[in-house]
Amino acid sequence: MSDTHPQAGSTVLSIKDLHAWYGESHVLQGIDIDVKAGECVTLLGRNGAGRTSTLRAILGLVGKRTGSIRVAGKETIAMPPHRIARLGLGYCPEERGIYASLTAEENLLLLPKVGEGGMSLDQIYAMFPNLKERAHSPGTRLSGGEQQMLAMARILRTGANLLLLDEITEGLAPVIVQKLGQVIRELKASGFTLVLVEQNFRFAKHLADRHYVIEHGRVVETIDGADVAAKQGRLDALLGI
Repeated sequence: MSDTHPQAGSTVLSIKDLHAWYGESHVLQGIDIDVKAGECVTLLGRNGAGRTSTLRAILGLVGKRTGSIRVAGKETIAMPPHRIARLGLGYCPEERGIYASLTAEENLLLLPKVGEGGMSLDQIYAMFPNLKERAHSPGTRLSGGEQQMLAMARILRTGANLLLLDEITEGLAPVIVQKLGQVIRELKASGFTLVLVEQNFRFAKHLADRHYVIEHGRVVETIDGADVAAKQGRLDALLGI
């Protein structure tokens, strides 16, 4: 794997006082988040809290946004989405976006490069052996778990080093969830930086360096991975567990 990741400890994503709107709806109301190179952080919260909107705002996919979003030191608040992506961002949306009429391998080869050092097909197939077996199967023939693996694998081909992953475990069998956890650990060990929106806290809590709890479009709690056990009661109350 190519060593093109930002230096460990440097800030890859810095969000200050981020507000965002869909039309008249003011969905983010002053988000503050910092993510360093090689970290995995989660955005936790109830449905409608603003977690997915935060990912979409990072990418410029909301109607209007104000505040500051710096990616690898570059201010992006006024940039169009295609320029933001080319700073090395990879987005795996909740709906996955697999092209049904293309084979798994054609889906993998579809996205443009956004950075140097994207994974080769051999590297991807080593990480996701299921996809190698299904390389020539149409997107419609893949299981939900295989589609999720394909959606993640596709952004690894592009050279992205900051991965925004939205609800990647939703609706998947426990064995697939376990595999995705293993993949995230491998990616983190290889220097990728990850931001996870995740409903499945049991999955996320062992993977993340830090958890941001979002409520009504604001970060209401920041909990380090090492402090989760001590703050479990607070988390349960915030997340309605």
